[in-house]
Amino acid sequence: MAAIQNNDGASRGHFGSRFGFIMAAAGSAVGVGNIWGFPTQAASNGGGAFLIVYLFLIFLLGYPMLVAELMVGRHGQTNPADSMAKLGRTPATKMIGSLIGLASIVCAAMIFSFYAVLSGWFVSNTLAPIATMVGADDASRWLIDFSLSRNIVFTLVFALMCVYVIQKGVQDGIEKWSKRLMPLLFTILIASVIYILFQPGASEGVTALFTVDFEKVMHPDVIIGALGQTFFSLSIGTGAMMIYGSYLKSNENISKLAMHVTFMDTGVAFLAAMLILPAMYVAKHNGVTIFDADGNLLSSDTLVFTVLPALFATMGAAEHIVAIIFFALMSVAALTSAMSVVEVPTSYIVDKTAMSRKKVTWIVGAALTAFAMVVVTNFDFMFGFMIKLATEITQPLVCLGLAIFVGWVWHRNNLLAEIKGQDGADVNGIFWKVWPVYVKFVCPALIIILIGTTL
Repeated sequence: MAAIQNNDGASRGHFGSRFGFIMAAAGSAVGVGNIWGFPTQAASNGGGAFLIVYLFLIFLLGYPMLVAELMVGRHGQTNPADSMAKLGRTPATKMIGSLIGLASIVCAAMIFSFYAVLSGWFVSNTLAPIATMVGADDASRWLIDFSLSRNIVFTLVFALMCVYVIQKGVQDGIEKWSKRLMPLLFTILIASVIYILFQPGASEGVTALFTVDFEKVMHPDVIIGALGQTFFSLSIGTGAMMIYGSYLKSNENISKLAMHVTFMDTGVAFLAAMLILPAMYVAKHNGVTIFDADGNLLSSDTLVFTVLPALFATMGAAEHIVAIIFFALMSVAALTSAMSVVEVPTSYIVDKTAMSRKKVTWIVGAALTAFAMVVVTNFDFMFGFMIKLATEITQPLVCLGLAIFVGWVWHRNNLLAEIKGQDGADVNGIFWKVWPVYVKFVCPALIIILIGTTL
């Protein structure tokens, strides 16, 4: 795939290779939600019960909606608002489509507001063991302790990391760094899993992950957690996959690409669970308290900052090296996801103005960072509120709008033409016969039922 992007990045670019797209899309999907969110959700919601519900939703809802979002983006070849508007056939449906696309852009901004704060913690926790190793104990304590100054500094640091990548455009920024960072993430994660599984107590964590309490499978908390994890994990409803779809060539087979991304995303979530849950029980074996008197997980929201450092402290000489590797893994996962979130509003403004991509990226980065600072300075109220608003309310609602538009508004002939242009896609094959009907009827019904369950 050749780039069609000029030097200032003002025109739309394309991914330079299929591998580059898969790494970028998987990077968007594979993030803190997989490595931090999925294991803690599983640990708090019945282990195997949560795993079953999550797998059910990721393939029966997440994958079809991922295909839909990539299809809309590739068809529109522009930002989410204009891509959704292009599906409309009347002024009213075009306006509604544009509003749904704008909602996805706002959702991306909301996600960055808490994601940058959380990701900054991972960066600071990566540096803390290094500070300890060189004798800077005061600096190490500041890097670890929860404080406004630490949160402000590392939210800024993480935001600057994102802007540095995004300003360089599709091929030289997003694709280039995704192809570097994603293999690194996989390597660190697999090595960490192998290491932890051979530690005393790890087998108890593996048992907890795969033991299914069927009474919990239909529990509202499990369903809510799995639903939020499904949308957040695959970056559906944020406009990110629409943007990445718009950077695809017209002949790419989206169903296959989406399946690669879904399997990679789910595989990383599974590997992360195989790391975090056994690590919890290794910590328990080493004398660290991880459950309260009622058997509930302590500090599930801050698990990786409490239980795991306590585990690392029991490892003797390996303590600092293991801590650096683990939090570096988290930082890489956070960066690959956040890049796509920043790209969403960046792409919108680049499409709407004559400004250079670099200038737009800095403007967007400053605005998103200012939004994150509001969360930082009002942490007790804003942090949890933004997570709930973005992942449990806005993302599912945007996905509902997307499913309705793809199923009911997108003209069938235009949709068929889009499918026919893909290499290896047979409109008479089972998948492409079932998918439009599935998105039209099943996906909206599932999303409505699941949203109703959360209320």
